[in-house]
Amino acid sequence: MLTAASDIEVLARFGRALADSIRCRILLALREAPAYPSDLAEALGISRTRLSNHLACLRDCGLVVTVPDGRRTRYELADERLGHALDDLRSAVVAVETDRTCPDVGTKGCC
Repeated sequence: MLTAASDIEVLARFGRALADSIRCRILLALREAPAYPSDLAEALGISRTRLSNHLACLRDCGLVVTVPDGRRTRYELADERLGHALDDLRSAVVAVETDRTCPDVGTKGCC
């Protein structure tokens, strides 16, 4: 069980990052390979300004880092374990989503 405030804060930051579909898409793209903002914006079909705001959030959450590359800046996951964590989380959510054994699913709509 998590009790340390720092553990809870870390998970809360991760949750905030995942709370937005664009940030999820960015994380999944960076899981595949580091990328430059212009390439990310094009791949995701969003403006550079909008992407910049989401990248700032992900940097503040400690999930992505910038790597200077000449006159450009490349983004990548802060730690390769984040890619594995995203894969594990996605697998777990899919497994739970397909397991609709909760007896309240039809009446309470909670699951």
